[in-house]
Amino acid sequence: MCHILKVSRSSYYNWLKCGPSKRWLANERIMFFIQKIFEDSYESYGVPRIKKVLEKYGYLVSRRRISKLMKLQGLVVRRSFKFRGLTDSNHKYPVAPNLLNQNFNVERANQVWVSDMTYISTKQGWMYLTVIIDLFNRKVVGWSFSKDLTTQNTIVRAWEMAINRNKITKDLIFHSDRGSQYASHNFTKLIKSFRA
Repeated sequence: MCHILKVSRSSYYNWLKCGPSKRWLANERIMFFIQKIFEDSYESYGVPRIKKVLEKYGYLVSRRRISKLMKLQGLVVRRSFKFRGLTDSNHKYPVAPNLLNQNFNVERANQVWVSDMTYISTKQGWMYLTVIIDLFNRKVVGWSFSKDLTTQNTIVRAWEMAINRNKITKDLIFHSDRGSQYASHNFTKLIKSFRA
C-alpha cells in the first residue's frame, strides 16, 4: 500500500534549496558513532551504555534521542552476555601514560586525536577498520581497512594518512585503548620520530 504525501511545489523546491537541517546533519554524525559503538559491543550495548560512550567522545545526547536514532537504524540488542573485543591489553609492550585523563575539552584542531579499531563482515570475510578522529571537530583524519590486525596494516597506515593530510604545528596528544598494535615498537618508534 502506498501513501501520497501532500507537499506544495514551493515547499519542495525550498527544501531542495536549503538542504538538510543542522539537526539532521547532527543526527547523521551521532548515528555514525552509535553504529560503531553498537558493533564494537557485538550488538550487546543498549541505550544507557551507548550514552556513556558517546559522552566519552564529547556527545551529550539524551536517552530518548539515542533510542529514537537506534530505532531508525534498526539496531536491536541481540546478546546480553559479554564478548572479548579486539583490544589485546595483555601484551609485553610498555604502556604510555594517559595524558588525556578523561579531559575532552579541546580548543583547536590537531590538539587531540583518538583512535580505535573495529571489525566489519564483508563478502570477502572479516575486515578490520582503524580510525583516527580529531576530538576538536569529530573529523576522521586517518583510517585504514585491512584483512589482518598487524600494526603495519592497521594503525601505521591510518597514522600516515592522518599526518599526510594534516599540518601539525603544535603539540598533539594521541589517545588510544593501549592495545598491542598501539603499544608496539613499530608504532611507538614511528610516533617518536615525528616532529611538528
